[in-house]
Amino acid sequence: MERKITSLQNPRVKAVVKLRERREREKTQTFLIEGYRELLRAVEGKAKLQMLFYSPAHFLGTNENSLIEQILSLNVEAFEVSKEVFAKLSYRDRPDGLLAVACQSHHLLEDLEVSQRPFILIAEAIEKPGNLGSILRSCDAAGVDALLLCDRCTDVHNPNVVRSSVGTFFTVPVIETTSEAALEWLRKHEIPIFSSSPDAAHLYTEVDQRGPIALAVGTEQLGLSEIWLDAADSLVKIPMFGHADSLNVAAATTLLLYEVVRQRTSLSR
Repeated sequence: MERKITSLQNPRVKAVVKLRERREREKTQTFLIEGYRELLRAVEGKAKLQMLFYSPAHFLGTNENSLIEQILSLNVEAFEVSKEVFAKLSYRDRPDGLLAVACQSHHLLEDLEVSQRPFILIAEAIEKPGNLGSILRSCDAAGVDALLLCDRCTDVHNPNVVRSSVGTFFTVPVIETTSEAALEWLRKHEIPIFSSSPDAAHLYTEVDQRGPIALAVGTEQLGLSEIWLDAADSLVKIPMFGHADSLNVAAATTLLLYEVVRQRTSLSR
């Protein structure tokens, strides 16, 4: 069913704007998805959409209408909105005219299937939504089986996580858990832990990472906590030649993930 909204005071518009706040997202167990690529991957990932809002005046290409039709076929309530209304709904500097409200879904650690050669990322206490989204994007690109988000600081359903992940939020299983529970699960499944630390004796390129692996990364300021440093089967570091003593956590994670990819690719040749 399609309807048109032109009033900035429309109650649905006000309800959507409230979802920018973490408290409202947790209360309603919903979140926002904005953007063509993000919504396309949400549909492909079978996310449960509640409502769609679209503004043809903001469309950047010619594929938006086919995506809208695809979403309508899922019996999602849709609203065409005026340019002014969409400007209020959007949290982007350059909106492309598509925004949806979706139901949150939460993956459970006990339901995670273990592949023949597991490739897991542990991200401890990540603070910035943009970093978390970028980490998800790298996980998707590197073929990571799952992201274990331990002792979370940011809300995984923050709109900026979805945005900076460019929709890979819907392609990589994210399990929110405690470090203790994650460690117990990894030990149960006999998955070696490789923890990143600037004090490690070995460079990340010097250790064999071709088998089952769980890479653990922490924040730029504090790094990993003692639980992950003590539990590590191997400690690895990224060389730093400048004045800074660490990289942005998303950049560091990408380097670490792609070293696993490099080694595994070399093995298969």
